[in-house]
Amino acid sequence: MFTRRTACSLIASAAAGLPALAAPPHNMFLSLNAVLISNRVPWPDFARLAAKVGFPGTDVDLDAAMKLGVNATKDLLAELNLRPACLNFPVEFRKDDDTFQAGMPKLRDAAVFAAAIGCPRMMTYIMSSSPIPKDELRKTYKERFTEAAHALWDANVRLGLEFLGPLHIRQQFPHEFIWRMNEMLEFCIECGPNVGLTLDAWHWHHAGATTDDIIHAGRDRIVTVHFDDAPNLPPDQIRDNERLLPGEGVINLTGFLQALQKIGYQDALSVEVFGRGLKNYPPEVAAKMGLDASLAVFKKAGVKQGGR
Repeated sequence: MFTRRTACSLIASAAAGLPALAAPPHNMFLSLNAVLISNRVPWPDFARLAAKVGFPGTDVDLDAAMKLGVNATKDLLAELNLRPACLNFPVEFRKDDDTFQAGMPKLRDAAVFAAAIGCPRMMTYIMSSSPIPKDELRKTYKERFTEAAHALWDANVRLGLEFLGPLHIRQQFPHEFIWRMNEMLEFCIECGPNVGLTLDAWHWHHAGATTDDIIHAGRDRIVTVHFDDAPNLPPDQIRDNERLLPGEGVINLTGFLQALQKIGYQDALSVEVFGRGLKNYPPEVAAKMGLDASLAVFKKAGVKQGGR
């Protein structure tokens, strides 16, 4: 656990080095996501693989990186010339209140760590159906994410909430929950000024969202982005764990990228491709396939990717 003195020192030093949101210095960049390589390479070798393949960025394994420590993690990213993309939200919010509260001290430590390594972004997903009626669950989640947002605010860390669009997830439990982009955006705004969207091209597509929805959300409310593609199948045949590499499917990724460029989004696009037989390739090959496919989509869209 960090001491109060250490926490204050790290927050202050990290905040001093953060770019102002109004004038970010880079273009959006591609980041290696663990599912692209079927979660087969642990941190810190995962970061080394991202750099070796040519990704400008890497998703960060929070627990493993915190175990290494702030200085070791910063040194690793600097040595590899990698930009950190995002960290997973470390609190179990789907169970009872006691479980949620038990995780809050870890969140505060994680927020200090995130700011100190120059990665002031966390994300989690919210199921689009539940055994609990929507109004009841919405009230509970709003209270919890508002409290979490307050804890993150002191360290200048943002939280992205992901909506899940596929029909089979919306029908998994008796009560439908938030699955449309604009409704999740509204929920984020209610939770706090540092809460926004984790925008996944896959879920954006299957939720019927549009490029105008991205422009309406604006850069301040898009925390991080996932990049992938979808097969041309009826909604009832779509499964969340079977995606395609960017450019292989039917998602309007050109419009998606151009809308992000229009609002000035300049953080990570994490290449999150489940399935597609990628587990049958060596991790380095699977990672390179994801990078090459994504770069081809960027080129087609006329959007420049940021460097390291």
